[in-house]
Amino acid sequence: MKKLNTKMIALNAIIAAVYAAFTILLAPISYGSIQMRISEIMIFLAFYNKDYIPGLVLGCLIANIPSGLGAFDMVFGTFATLLAVIAMWKLDNKYLAALVGGLINGVIVGLELKFALGLPFIASAASVFAGEFAVLVIGAIIFTCVQKNETFIKYIKS
Repeated sequence: MKKLNTKMIALNAIIAAVYAAFTILLAPISYGSIQMRISEIMIFLAFYNKDYIPGLVLGCLIANIPSGLGAFDMVFGTFATLLAVIAMWKLDNKYLAALVGGLINGVIVGLELKFALGLPFIASAASVFAGEFAVLVIGAIIFTCVQKNETFIKYIKS
């Protein structure tokens, strides 16, 4: 593991701020049983460098504060993102990582919506999965294109 330094702390703070800002600014599509968090594309940063996991998880936690589900979303939604970024880091195929991330979020957020709002689990899990998977496939495509830029990849891996 890399030594904790000012640069990594600053990068994680920026990642957290950008994730939270995009989620909150796009609130109508970021929360609820039908959601497409565009900010979730950022979790592919963990695919390249595990050191970005704290910023991604912190950004999700901050973004979940105004979600309307309060503590439920702060705990369960953030836990789902933690598991998804760990999957991103562990898997070596972006599209498989997108599928796993979608499944993790679908199940956990689906359960959250069932317990917090009384929504049907299967329908909630399926709709959250569909939105998350769609966003993550777009993210996989974007990062596949971007990884051709050697300077960018060198920067995010360092």
